[in-house]
Amino acid sequence: MKKVIFTLLLAFYAVASFAQGSNYIFFAEQGEQFFVIINGIRQNEEPQTNVKVQNVNAMLLKVKIIFADKALGEVDKTLPVPEEPLEVTWNVRKDKNGKYVVKWMGEVPIAQAPPTPPTTTVITYHTTPAPAPVTSTTISTTTTTTGTAPTGDNVNVNVGIGVPGGGFGMNVNINDGSYIQQNTSVTSTTTTTTTTSTPAPTPTPVPVPNNDHYNMPGYNGPIGCPWPMSPGDFEGAKASIKNQSFSDTQLKIAKQIFSSNCLTSAQVKEIMLIFSFEETRLDFAKFAYGRTFDLGNYYKVNDAFTFSSSVDELNDYITGQ
Repeated sequence: MKKVIFTLLLAFYAVASFAQGSNYIFFAEQGEQFFVIINGIRQNEEPQTNVKVQNVNAMLLKVKIIFADKALGEVDKTLPVPEEPLEVTWNVRKDKNGKYVVKWMGEVPIAQAPPTPPTTTVITYHTTPAPAPVTSTTISTTTTTTGTAPTGDNVNVNVGIGVPGGGFGMNVNINDGSYIQQNTSVTSTTTTTTTTSTPAPTPTPVPVPNNDHYNMPGYNGPIGCPWPMSPGDFEGAKASIKNQSFSDTQLKIAKQIFSSNCLTSAQVKEIMLIFSFEETRLDFAKFAYGRTFDLGNYYKVNDAFTFSSSVDELNDYITGQ
């Protein structure tokens, strides 16, 4: 009964923590402007030098920093997910080799976080792409009309005088000889405004091989999933698990991460060795079996066990699958 109550409390704590989410601050040490991409979704619409993404409640954080200056390239980083809601600060800077990296700077509980400076752009974490920014383009057109108009003096005078018994009339036509035809032009300008949409920057797509699954050198056996985690992503996942204080929490985080990721048998063994207890290692080995690429090599995870009874129980589980 105590174990059941403890499990329920742990689950409640996990749900409550996940619902609240953590804050992540990214700042460029030298003032470079950048976009923050979390799990494939761009968070800030305009490039900034200091970005705070708040209430991030994702189970796995794959972050990409895309610089506004394309010559600076991009930075990929898998961030550890804290056990409780924290405000974590990450520094975007160059390492000693001149390569851009994302380095951990510090963290505090949300309740103890200092006020956000006005120079920091605050974004609420979202999982849907932001709408593309709209720009207006003004186009001016000029219309010219050409016509004919006279110049010079041309005067016509008609005078009529009525007298008793008859009439008197006079017609005077004066032309000074300078009457000419001249072409003149009239110009009018028409302005038309056209609204167009400018696509927002998107992360550089990762090339996908033509074949439908990973080809492990020297392995031709059965596979349980198509694409194992990359070494970089796997190291980030390991760090997230190791950061947890309790074995039960480590197992919970491991299952969260690898429920949607593929592993190799060697990676499963590495994760098992993080756990201190044999029971926890066996639990994870059962969980990971259906999420492992090279199922034919799964016997290698047996080296992580201390007791032969654990090996027998795992074999019985696999046989039942």
